[in-house]
Amino acid sequence: MCASVTAAAAAPCYDAPEGVDVRGRYDPAFASVLTRDALAFVAALQREFRGAVRYAMEQRREAQRRYDAGELPRFDPATRSVREGGWKCAPVPPAVADRTVEITGPAEPRKMVINALNSGAKVFMADFEDALSPTWENLMHGQVNLRDAVAGTISFRDAARGREYKLNDRTAKLFVRPRGWHLPEAHVLIDGEPAIGCLVDFGLYFFHNHAAFRAGQGAGFGPFFYLPKMEHSREARIWNGVFERAEQAAGIERGSIRATVLVETLPAAFQMDEILYELRDHSAGLNCGRWDYIFSYVKTFRAHPDRLLPDRALVGMAQHFMRSYSHLLIRTCHRRGVHAMGGMAAQIPIKDDTAANERRWSWC
Repeated sequence: MCASVTAAAAAPCYDAPEGVDVRGRYDPAFASVLTRDALAFVAALQREFRGAVRYAMEQRREAQRRYDAGELPRFDPATRSVREGGWKCAPVPPAVADRTVEITGPAEPRKMVINALNSGAKVFMADFEDALSPTWENLMHGQVNLRDAVAGTISFRDAARGREYKLNDRTAKLFVRPRGWHLPEAHVLIDGEPAIGCLVDFGLYFFHNHAAFRAGQGAGFGPFFYLPKMEHSREARIWNGVFERAEQAAGIERGSIRATVLVETLPAAFQMDEILYELRDHSAGLNCGRWDYIFSYVKTFRAHPDRLLPDRALVGMAQHFMRSYSHLLIRTCHRRGVHAMGGMAAQIPIKDDTAANERRWSWC
């Protein structure tokens, strides 16, 4: 909705449904994704799940208070039956059966998205999280880029180089990483409150693009997502509810959406089975990283002087606690029938310097 009649007369504004106020800069390209129906879809998700999200975030804070008081993370005795049960996740669908090489980068700029999809990798994770500064411009340009990429129409002309960029006939499979549950989107108000950032990221992308994945005719054909920063299976349960609600709204088969969870917090390492169980019809596995997990270790044990780490650049996957974490993730995923993914290597190739690239990649 517009701020006022005067403002509406002076400048165009977004056609938002009742209770939704878009305060970011107006742009015709952004308006093509911030449609009335798309915003209504996002608002419906927020209204249904905001209570569960608030509770989950309070439980995060309560857990940190217990850790600060001396408690250690542990496997929950209440979910022992889940950990010891013989259940499996839904079978890995053919669409994402081969994930031998994955790359990641932000959903903006446009040229980078095209190059990433053309890279020859099996998967490109387009990021609305760590790799993208969450400015209004970046987020909305990212949505436009991904809509055009899914449609196969994305292109970019580099005027300085006189070069046109467009998609190859064969491209990487697209995964999208929304923001974590804890991050708000202040440019979109729903019933007077900032929108939940990940529901904006997920909702806009799903609403505009889910139909393009239907060529597979069945469950598991996408869209595909990476889910960051979870600390407990209750947060995975919310995501599963969001996926089910989105599938129902779109009239597509349950289990069409698949998601890989990044186990990048210390508390989540004790919840791997439970997270997979909550997402078992929508799971595409777990991902084991490094940097965020080390940060979470530092944050979780901030009041434990006996848990002090050296400079985290010196902490690698060979350290015992890191190796144990990765081995547990692999064992858990293989037991449940889904992919165990390694973390991204923080390397950017150096153009036209093969020797330097060989040195950098040999270090990885």
